[in-house]
Amino acid sequence: MGSAYSYDTKAGRRWEARYRKPDGKTARKGGFLRKRDAEAYIAEVEVSKGAGTYIAPSDAHATIEALGKAWLAAHKAAVKPSTYHSDDSAWRIHVEPQWGSRRVGSLRHTEVAAWVAQLSATKSPTTVKRCHGVLAAILDGAVRDRRIPSNPARDVKTPRKTAKGKPYLTHKQVERLAVASRYPDFVRFLAYTGLRWGEATGLRVKHLDAQRRRVSIEENAVIVNGHVEPGTPKTHEKRSVPYPAFLDDAIKRASSKKRPGDLLWPALEGGYLSPGNAVSGWFAGAVKRVRAEDIKAADDARAKGEDEPPVMPRVTPHDLRHTAASLAISAGANVKAVQRMLGHASAVMTLDTYADLFEDDLEEVATALDKQRTAALR
Repeated sequence: MGSAYSYDTKAGRRWEARYRKPDGKTARKGGFLRKRDAEAYIAEVEVSKGAGTYIAPSDAHATIEALGKAWLAAHKAAVKPSTYHSDDSAWRIHVEPQWGSRRVGSLRHTEVAAWVAQLSATKSPTTVKRCHGVLAAILDGAVRDRRIPSNPARDVKTPRKTAKGKPYLTHKQVERLAVASRYPDFVRFLAYTGLRWGEATGLRVKHLDAQRRRVSIEENAVIVNGHVEPGTPKTHEKRSVPYPAFLDDAIKRASSKKRPGDLLWPALEGGYLSPGNAVSGWFAGAVKRVRAEDIKAADDARAKGEDEPPVMPRVTPHDLRHTAASLAISAGANVKAVQRMLGHASAVMTLDTYADLFEDDLEEVATALDKQRTAALR
């Protein structure tokens, strides 16, 4: 048990609480106006020591800047390069400028909530959630290290992401896009396998099983800040993905005269294939050309008073993954098959992502039940 001692200051008598920390070292805290206040503090310390929740005041003096840099160093080894790049960017641009100089023990829940609200006024929900997540993770570490008793960033509401409609291409639209592009075989491959861009560009000849028409997903070549970062697949788990027979010739062309370690889909100039600039790259250029043709056809039909043909939506390389899911489901693939093809962690994730594609199934279920009941009661 500690003791309270008085001392004189220019402002009058003050009291100091002296006690022992859990490690046996002596600690002091002064500035109490009354002896009983110092004794009450000592009692709180003893209770927290007994409960294992004691936090030394000096530990709460660490700055968010110091804790954040330590967290980022450990975080880098635990996540994918693309994730680290995004988190590091959020830290440098938003978190550190706002909180870096603050002592970890000085942050309050209301302050963090106000900061999140301020960010939400000008930034996207994705950016706000990432910034909040970085700060909250740093403070989680402070809680585990017993620098603070609780995390003031937790239970702060962040803006909800609004689900955007996914553009699904038809078989004809996929073919037109492929023909208009610099890499037609690769576009078809993406649209009918559902691989992520990095998974497809990371494929090597040795990952190909032409007899079974399957590719083994073992590498992931992700573009991070303009540079390719080879690594493991997103879920760190290998998987086997089939491709349809009509891609046999494309696969033969892609693997012809190559060694097992060579890339299956390299760039024409060598190295990993990139979609290029989002506005002027080869993929974006192909989309623009097809859309221009469709828009002209629609204008001509409108001038003649005819029904306007559909215009191909603006799509990104990742949207071909959605197209693959759509085409597979329309061909009769079940949820588990689509999950394995796309490499989702669970069938629930697949259902959540493509719930709109399964809506028509409800009508089919009702129709099937009606037919079965009618047949059973005859």
